[in-house]
Amino acid sequence: MKERRKIRNPFRADEYMCFGCSPGNNIGLKLTFEEDDEKLYATWQPDPLFQGYLNVLHGGIIATLLDEAGAWCVYVKAGTAGVTSSLTVKYLKPVHISKGKVSVEAWIVKRSEKNVLISAALYDGEGRLCAEAVLDYFVYPEKIARGRYYYPGREAFRYRSVPPEPQNGQ
Repeated sequence: MKERRKIRNPFRADEYMCFGCSPGNNIGLKLTFEEDDEKLYATWQPDPLFQGYLNVLHGGIIATLLDEAGAWCVYVKAGTAGVTSSLTVKYLKPVHISKGKVSVEAWIVKRSEKNVLISAALYDGEGRLCAEAVLDYFVYPEKIARGRYYYPGREAFRYRSVPPEPQNGQ
């Protein structure tokens, strides 16, 4: 297994309320990420508030998890920001909330000047592949990404040393 590195969330201002990754959004997913040389990873504990059928994670939340991982892959791996231009999800198996944490992986398949094509996969708490996605992001040159989307630059996502341990369950 490749060594994973924690990714720093530079978007921590009080006014930043991303549903996928803001630690301050009380109804959000609060995703955190790790990476290796090729992929980006997240794990997340499903909450019963996000179920569709009883004990089954809602498909819209599954799509959101895949899309958020793809967006962070653009930030960290492609070194810019962009917007989702298409998202195609194959739902392969239901994700049962009672089976524990889900994991998501995302990686770049193809890069051009204006687009980044990403594949992503979501696994249930037992490690079964439950959903796959192909995501196409329209990306901006870094200068425009910094101005329009407050992209802080690739290095802002890196810890300079070992990240501090969370205090008091934070």
